[in-house]
Amino acid sequence: DQSSKTEFYYKDAIESWLDSGDLYRFTTAWSRDQEEKIYVQHRLKEHGAEVWEWFENGAYFYICGDKTYMAKDVHRALIEIAIEHGGMSEADATHFIEKTMMKEQKRYLRDVY
Repeated sequence: DQSSKTEFYYKDAIESWLDSGDLYRFTTAWSRDQEEKIYVQHRLKEHGAEVWEWFENGAYFYICGDKTYMAKDVHRALIEIAIEHGGMSEADATHFIEKTMMKEQKRYLRDVY
């Protein structure tokens, strides 16, 4: 159902980690909680400057789920973040995400099915 009412697993634990400061940020993308669908790639782009800063500081990025749509859309969003916030060309951003992050540094990992 992709709704917070039916699929917000570990909600209590996550909220306690936020309250204690053990977790800095937790952003959801429930596609069925409102009329306009909100997906992971939308949230990433909303926070693009911060995502880019995380990448610059050595963060690891894991994506898990649907390979047909979600993984491709998230991948594209990461390239767009590198263009917009990293000041890269399309070719350089694609190289950064696909070669540097995924293959060389192994900081962008996908478990898609």
